[in-house]
Amino acid sequence: MGCAGFTCSKHSLCALNILYVMVSLLMIGIAAWGAWFGLVSSFQVVGGVVGVGVFLFFVALAGLIGAMKHHQVLLFFYMIILFMVFIVQFSVSSACLAINREQQDHLLEVGWNNSQSTQRDVEKSLNCCGFKKVDPNGTCDAACFPNHSCLPCADKIQEHAGEALRFVGGIGLFFSFTEILGVWLTYRYRNQKDPRANPSAFL
Repeated sequence: MGCAGFTCSKHSLCALNILYVMVSLLMIGIAAWGAWFGLVSSFQVVGGVVGVGVFLFFVALAGLIGAMKHHQVLLFFYMIILFMVFIVQFSVSSACLAINREQQDHLLEVGWNNSQSTQRDVEKSLNCCGFKKVDPNGTCDAACFPNHSCLPCADKIQEHAGEALRFVGGIGLFFSFTEILGVWLTYRYRNQKDPRANPSAFL
């Protein structure tokens, strides 16, 4: 049977959802690892990554069960949710790739001012203090602070932010196209007859 057949569609959809399950478990594992070893102390960051991982896990699990059982209702809701995720992810990925330097600076400063724990993590990992200027009377966890040799973090963050945005945007675009592939596969699979079912049954 060719790849347009029922069995091929089923196996392709199962493989795609197994990939999503693996990615979701990887996201949850990385967030837990970062929190356990103290690499990220911000509860919002860890909670956000874990939340996205759990959401992706359940969506992929629904798609996997629906594909294995050829369950029409599960496949329908899976298709709708996956299409909405595609729209959001494609938009965010495109924004990451299109953002300019001035917009990056503004977003980074807003993020810096909104989270004290993220400030401490960045200062410790990049060995810098403050965002655009160093306050000698303030507190800083960087190793350079006792020697008064610290530089502001803005320039160092900007070096990494540009690369990170391009990387995240590229990865996001890649997975958004796998999601639209999943929507297409699900739509086609829902409308195919199971050769093992009763030929007179209505799909």
